Amino acid sequence: MKPIIRSLATCLCAPALLLAAGSASALTLNLGHTLAPESHYQVMAEKLGELIEQKSAGEITINTFPQSQLGGEVKMIQSARSGTLDMFVTAQAPLTSTVKAFSFFDVPYLFDSVDQANTALAGPLGKHFLEMLPDYNLVGLGWLSAMERNVFASKPVDSERGMHGLKLRVMQSPGYVRTYEALGAQPTPMAYGELYIALQQGVIDGGDTSPDQFVMDKFTEVSKFYSITRVHYLPGLLIMSKRRWDSLNDQQKGWLQEAADEALAYGIEYYKRSYDESIERMQAGGVTVVETDVAPLREKSAKVREQLIEQVPEGRKLLELLETSTQAAPQ
Repeated sequence: MKPIIRSLATCLCAPALLLAAGSASALTLNLGHTLAPESHYQVMAEKLGELIEQKSAGEITINTFPQSQLGGEVKMIQSARSGTLDMFVTAQAPLTSTVKAFSFFDVPYLFDSVDQANTALAGPLGKHFLEMLPDYNLVGLGWLSAMERNVFASKPVDSERGMHGLKLRVMQSPGYVRTYEALGAQPTPMAYGELYIALQQGVIDGGDTSPDQFVMDKFTEVSKFYSITRVHYLPGLLIMSKRRWDSLNDQQKGWLQEAADEALAYGIEYYKRSYDESIERMQAGGVTVVETDVAPLREKSAKVREQLIEQVPEGRKLLELLETSTQAAPQ
């Protein structure tokens, strides 16, 4: 009887052992970002979660934490570099304190459209930037859509004259500040969270942001002119901790990169729709959308553009890569 009992016990234990083995191989990745649950960041992250779960047959799952639940972008960059955060989505600007070459995107009038910017990011220029990240313990899985930042204010900016004297809250990077100074505006330091009340109280004239953010953050209530100035395009990236990436086997890396490619493409298309819908929503809310004559603005910022390029590591090489990458881009 003893052999039979031992055999029966082995059979009864086998499913439990298999379950335990399956649980041990399961992998959960935490992904953070700073935007709202209705943002294109969140839409991309949710699609990534769906795709990786399908491709890995449930072996890999992703938990997404929006609205800075895991910290601001600078903190998430630091956490990923140290290996305490698996993945995050960030705009390019916060990366400049870690990888100075990313300040290239703070140069004004690099692109003429969102499509042109995204084409460049999908080409040699974008690839070159992603290849920089492993030296900083980060792995770039790809680019989200570039976000077109336009000026919203208490008056229209239909040409370069309209910019003169405007007190604008812009991102406090040297590239943004010097550009708007060259355009005749008064860049004013201010936390983004304080901007709505400052506009309401007339402390400041306006700021710069993308159409979707303008609508989501309800600036339609306090600013009645949104001018398509196209001064800067702010790219987004999906980045992973190199420590976490190196812990994956080749099959897991393949699943993750494939899922990232598809999710990022989905997010780019979503942003295009969101851009158009946001313009319609702000107009429906009583905001006047102004088509700015950007040629004089581009000309007026040309000198500072050249100065900024010279200050970027490999600035001239990056400009050449940009020109190569945008040759086939839609205008």
